[in-house]
Amino acid sequence: MPLDPETAVYNLMQSEPTIIAVAVLRGKEIIYTTDNWDISADVGRVVSSWASMNAQFIMISGVKYSLLQCTTERLVATSIRGEGHIVGAKDEEHKIIAYVEPDGSMNVAYMDTARCLGTISSTGPYLDANAQLGRGGPGPAAAAASVDPQLKGEIQAFLDWIKDSEGLSGYINYYLQQNNAQIISELSKIYAELRQIFGV
Repeated sequence: MPLDPETAVYNLMQSEPTIIAVAVLRGKEIIYTTDNWDISADVGRVVSSWASMNAQFIMISGVKYSLLQCTTERLVATSIRGEGHIVGAKDEEHKIIAYVEPDGSMNVAYMDTARCLGTISSTGPYLDANAQLGRGGPGPAAAAASVDPQLKGEIQAFLDWIKDSEGLSGYINYYLQQNNAQIISELSKIYAELRQIFGV
């Protein structure tokens, strides 16, 4: 059962303390906002900029935020003057816009905001809260039939290689022992990218 916006926002701010203000919208109408944030004068322009997906910045409460990501379901913006960040998540029913303090992580805040959106949606979350990535479950037969068997085999072999103690960890240990600066540098870039993707 979906949570009411006030409870969902309270849970969001408890789980991610760097989010210090939140507004929940239906269309361009604010249906809930924290007491410390009045974006009523700016909400129309923010929603329009988000919908157009080609804006360079948004203005909220007189602060200019440069858009870093703007897709149909995600909004991430930051103040180049260090005045904080804006993250947003939306689905067919609602939009959640959150203000993140300057020292907060935009990626972590976005992920938590997207999870919060799933708790108020009557259509349910994209992933079951108990689902584990990498665990197969019953899926549509049509989707299973359309997967290229060779691609599936390559993916399974890659997953097996990652799990094998002589696989990925052995590969990394070997190059660390060899003190191969080029490989270590490339591995650190990949590691940084994965941390950014997963928001950790």
